[in-house]
Amino acid sequence: MTTLNRRAFLKSIGLAAATACVPRLARAGAGSRKPNVIIILSDDAGYADFGVTGNKLVPTPHIDKLAHQGVLCTQGYVTGSTCTPSRMGLMTGRYQQRFGAECNVPTIPTPGYTKEDLGCDTREHTMGDAMKAQGYRTMAIGKWHLGELPKYHPSQRGFDEFYGFLGGSRSYWPLKKPSRGHAILRNHEPVDEEKEIRYLTDDFTDAALDFIERNREEPFFIYLAYNAVHGPKHAKEEDIEQCSTISPKNRRLVAAMTRSMDDNVGRVQAKLDALDLTKNTLVVFLNDNGGPQDKAYSNWPLRGHKGSYWEGGVRVPFILSWPGQLPKGKRFDHPVSALDLLPTCVAASGGKPPADWHVDGVNLLPFLSGQRRDEPHKILFWRFWRVAAVRQGPWKLLRVAQDPLQEKRDLILPLVLMNLDDDPGETRNVAQKHPKKTKELLAKLQQWEQSLAQPRWYDGRDWKHWQEMQVKNHRMTR
Repeated sequence: MTTLNRRAFLKSIGLAAATACVPRLARAGAGSRKPNVIIILSDDAGYADFGVTGNKLVPTPHIDKLAHQGVLCTQGYVTGSTCTPSRMGLMTGRYQQRFGAECNVPTIPTPGYTKEDLGCDTREHTMGDAMKAQGYRTMAIGKWHLGELPKYHPSQRGFDEFYGFLGGSRSYWPLKKPSRGHAILRNHEPVDEEKEIRYLTDDFTDAALDFIERNREEPFFIYLAYNAVHGPKHAKEEDIEQCSTISPKNRRLVAAMTRSMDDNVGRVQAKLDALDLTKNTLVVFLNDNGGPQDKAYSNWPLRGHKGSYWEGGVRVPFILSWPGQLPKGKRFDHPVSALDLLPTCVAASGGKPPADWHVDGVNLLPFLSGQRRDEPHKILFWRFWRVAAVRQGPWKLLRVAQDPLQEKRDLILPLVLMNLDDDPGETRNVAQKHPKKTKELLAKLQQWEQSLAQPRWYDGRDWKHWQEMQVKNHRMTR
């Protein structure tokens, strides 16, 4: 985006904010400053690895507290079952397939694209852009994974400050000579890791606390994207000791990493309490995708795992807490999406995204507060190379077909139709019993696909292997 275009964009969203019909919820406390907003994103956690979603092995009191003082969305979804596409949907409020960000690990461009295209399309507006235009100080912390070239850097995507790494994973401990994608950066400059880095989950929280302290008198927006509990499985000894009874070893290590992350969420909460900012801060907690196909993680009772489009791949813990503005201890049972976070956060600040952003998400505040009784979404879509899915009400259709670069998108596996109300574990294909519903959902999926762009990159260097794994992982029979 050129400087001139960015100025025009900032002006346009400012006008949208000034003329938006702000819900009663967002106007509460008129005369006071705008609420702070913090989005906390965990990485690769299993659906059932937190107390509020069924974990009984590792206490997560601080994350649970967010749900107890806010709203737990029991059917919260992300837009992708792997890191990069999921984060791009969250960051833009748009289906990432609309701008070609369909696959994970942007390494090898597809025909017609180059390495310059391996990142979140610069024509897309981000959550950082949106909140900055609303008058917020903005900071991105932790794992970025939205492109490593300078034009994709957080400082070019609406964030005043950045502390974290640009790639997809790295050691939790200091590295002596990290690559550009693995290096911990303060804005654009690598830090001296041997002097500064202790354990990344702690270090990222330290950066958040410092930013909160420095901006306590003005509205701030923090995107706190922990790399926990993504591999490598690095945990502190004191956390491992607290999980000594858990086995196998990999499960014990992930439990220890989860414990550390929960402690750090507690540190953020304590800072807000100490500065008397809790009631004026919207805090969102969610995970980027389902837990991997590994006994170290649990997606129970959902079927599937990271990389799949069964519920275990895309349904995640999803909590919004805003004391005094959102109900306390409420369960919200309609489907919601990470797409909704951009319009929801902008609405909390008193604004509304401009119409020409064409966001796919909706403002959740009136639904969560009870002002609206209908469902936020009539239909939701997913697609990742060969696998696509659509959900409408209780019905979910899963389709495995030739990849989007093929001229003929022939089916590879039979269509699968499930009723999630009757079959939450996704064990029965009822497509033959309900041919009309199957045909209807397939048509809606195909219509949605007409609005999508060509994928800009393959799924990493081993994309042909992952192509076959997609087929294997989406067979109806276990």
